[in-house]
Amino acid sequence: MIQQRTNMDWMLKDLAEGVPNVRNVIVLSADGLRMAQYGTEPDTADRLAAACAGLQSLAAAVGHEFPHGDGRMRLVVIEMGGGFFYLMAAGARAFLAVLADEGVDAGLMGQRMRDLVARIGEHLSTPPRSSGQVA
Repeated sequence: MIQQRTNMDWMLKDLAEGVPNVRNVIVLSADGLRMAQYGTEPDTADRLAAACAGLQSLAAAVGHEFPHGDGRMRLVVIEMGGGFFYLMAAGARAFLAVLADEGVDAGLMGQRMRDLVARIGEHLSTPPRSSGQVA
């Protein structure tokens, strides 16, 4: 049985309400499990968390191609019709994801995401799963 995590959703409210045009804020584990959310339904957050797990894995694989890098993904930004997607490392095996509309201030978003990660990164870390744990 998986141990229940403390509700972290409230920690995301400041980011969501402090940056205009933010739609969804999600914290996920490296294996794609939603840990916290703000501004979205649980089913939507679960779908986004699962997609983010694949994206962060892909980004890490690309990162290994830099000979002097550490291979760790720090930030991925995707611009698409309708808005932006941000994915940032947020502690050991944890990530912060944000969906925002087209009018979002990219500089402010990056700054606020970094500030949030710095403030609460240790609370967002997820331990690796042991073979005895069930998803």
